[in-house]
Amino acid sequence: MTSKVFRSIGVGIAATAVLAAAGACGSSKKNDNGGGNGGNSNSSKSVTIAYMGAQTGADAQLGINGSNGVQLALEEHNAKKGVTQVKYTVYDTQGDPTQASSQARKAIQDVKAKSLVGIVGPAFSGESKTSLPILDQAKIPNITPTATNVDLAKQGYKYWHRALANDAVQGPGDADFMAKTLKAKDVAVIDDQSDYGKGLGDAVRAQLKTDGVTVNPSDKIDPKASDYSSTVNEIKAANPDTVFFAGYYSAAAKLIKQLRDAGVKATFMAGDGSQDGKLADEAGPSANGAILSCTCSLAVGSSDPTVAAFDKNYQAKWGSAPSTYSSEALDATNIFLQAIDAGKTTPDAINDYLKTVDYKGVSKQISFAPTGELKGSLLFISEIIKGKLTYLGEAATVQPKPGS
Repeated sequence: MTSKVFRSIGVGIAATAVLAAAGACGSSKKNDNGGGNGGNSNSSKSVTIAYMGAQTGADAQLGINGSNGVQLALEEHNAKKGVTQVKYTVYDTQGDPTQASSQARKAIQDVKAKSLVGIVGPAFSGESKTSLPILDQAKIPNITPTATNVDLAKQGYKYWHRALANDAVQGPGDADFMAKTLKAKDVAVIDDQSDYGKGLGDAVRAQLKTDGVTVNPSDKIDPKASDYSSTVNEIKAANPDTVFFAGYYSAAAKLIKQLRDAGVKATFMAGDGSQDGKLADEAGPSANGAILSCTCSLAVGSSDPTVAAFDKNYQAKWGSAPSTYSSEALDATNIFLQAIDAGKTTPDAINDYLKTVDYKGVSKQISFAPTGELKGSLLFISEIIKGKLTYLGEAATVQPKPGS
């Protein structure tokens, strides 16, 4: 089956509303310290918010999307008059679980040295698995705008929070989308063996079977490998109408290019780890028609004035449209800033504040369950069209274009 082009019914982001802590337009001048010089502090105490996620490495763009959102929120906040000036620091995990645990230990030192009061992140699920025990023991509140592995909420963490729905939403939602919207009958499901990829892949496999869809083949790849011919040949022989990949965009780009080069015409779909413009950059024309899902919202193409302002300000600062996780990272940062503006300037006070949050953000309404999970769940769909990541809308509103 050839790749399908989709249209969205009810264009816009269904879950967006007016941002409670939105400020003036962000400066287009970059400030890597995220501090800004606007406004006067209403407190002699300096506090710091950090971002923890990949800034370098094979899949760094997903982390950079997040850190861009954090820095924009901080600069807009610090430009206001009469607010506590909040400093910014970054912990580059390189997308590596081992590096993440090292960065978490550095964060512990910065609680005292830099008055660190909160972390946006950790970003990826694998690095969350290694760093969260360290952060939780140190009582550092954190909000991940990205990590979706289901098991993260089952560890009893007291200082961890998630600003998007997990793979128990994304996986079944992806499977239902393939079964009900793509009308898939035979799906190849491939994962990259990471904590994120395996978790998402298994959730998709289970729901596809419930939906009566054949899963063949079911395979795994090494994201660091360059040749996927064994998997490609297996997929070609099975001749599925759809291929689902659970993993990050660097491996997805190699896989989809090799599939197309081998003549596999099945619709290609992947989850949030592959939802970035880098997929098209690295795969070239082979990526056109790829369908991407995320429980995050791209926060673009909305008529909501606050969302439109975010889009405009983000592009003015970074020279590109907001991408995967940018809006969730901005929302997570603004939640921390809201706590600080309310006089909560210690980690414990901020963590107590997070229990009460009911925040209307750029990405969605955000409040946290006692486990740290986001209350509520939405799944959004995008597509690579003519080399560009194009937002389509909520999964429930997206339908095949007539005649496709």
